[in-house]
Amino acid sequence: MKPYSYRRSTTSCRLRAALNFKELPYETVPVDLIAGAQCSPKSTALNHGCGVPVLMLEDGTVLTQSLAILDYLQVVATPRLLPEGPVQRARVMACAHGVSLDIHPVNNFRVTQHLRNTHGVTPGETKVWMQHWMTDGFTALEAMVSQNTSFAFGETPDLADLCIVAQIYNAHRLDLDMKPYPHLSWIEAACLTDPAINAARPENQSDAPHSTKAPA
Repeated sequence: MKPYSYRRSTTSCRLRAALNFKELPYETVPVDLIAGAQCSPKSTALNHGCGVPVLMLEDGTVLTQSLAILDYLQVVATPRLLPEGPVQRARVMACAHGVSLDIHPVNNFRVTQHLRNTHGVTPGETKVWMQHWMTDGFTALEAMVSQNTSFAFGETPDLADLCIVAQIYNAHRLDLDMKPYPHLSWIEAACLTDPAINAARPENQSDAPHSTKAPA
């Protein structure tokens, strides 16, 4: 399999973590969002939405949208990232959606780029914008996650954990104070002890500055 991803993309990070968690072999194809590579003819031939991640399967089938790809992986490979029970599954999905549908869309690169290019928003104002939506989202997530488990809803990572830890990476990068979110911070610390999730972090990718990994 070939995931097309950008190292700092939170959607790409959650996919990399899932592939690692399921021990599926893959060869990453870096796509530089800052340089606009996601909108090159080569990239748009795979994803008309000009985004990452994209997952190319062994037979050449192309899947897009991180949650759709993760749903595919849920079906075809173990261990599962969603519980079997319908109520608990809904709770995990709600938490994952809190990141992927509430926080991420208003903070993603194309939105902040549009704010700067069309509305003259400064980098400092963009940072305040992103902090605002993460504060709103993290406040909700802090109340949603379990208060007495190692991870978001149990003793092993699930889809909610992968979404949360990727988003917290962005929070640190943008200097968001995490003290109001002790449970989310606990989840992050637990996740980073898992080799599969730690290996998916942006700084551990082949296209990261000073990376010791060989390029894919």
